[in-house]
Amino acid sequence: MIIVDDDDAVRQSLAFSLALEGFQVRAFRSGEELLAERELPARACMVIDYCMPSLDGLALIGRLRQAAIALPAILITAKATPEIRRRASLCGCRVVLEKPLEDSSLADCIRDALACGGGEELHRPG
Repeated sequence: MIIVDDDDAVRQSLAFSLALEGFQVRAFRSGEELLAERELPARACMVIDYCMPSLDGLALIGRLRQAAIALPAILITAKATPEIRRRASLCGCRVVLEKPLEDSSLADCIRDALACGGGEELHRPG
C-alpha cells in the first residue's frame, strides 16, 4: 500500500487507518519522493492525492505509467470534477474518491484493486 499526499496530517491519518485495516503502508510526501524510490512493493495499490505542489496526482500517475509501473491507483481529491474524473480515467486511474474519506470506501476500493491483480510491473526498471 502506497500513499502519496503532501499534507502531513492527511498522510499520517490515512497510513494509520489503513494499517488498522491490516495493510502494510509506505507513505510519501510528494510525487518526486515516490519517483525517486528504487523498488516498489511486489503487490500494492497507490492512493494518490490530486492537489500537490509541483507534480499533481494525475501527472504522477502518468509518469509512473511511462516508467512501466502499472500498480493500480486511487486518486483522492477535495473536489472530483467531471474533468478530473475524465483525466483520471484516461491515465488508468482505477477510482476517484472525494475527501473527506469518512467510511470504508477507501479500504474497500483498495481490496478490490488488490483482488484484481495489484499491478503488472512492480519494480522500477533499471
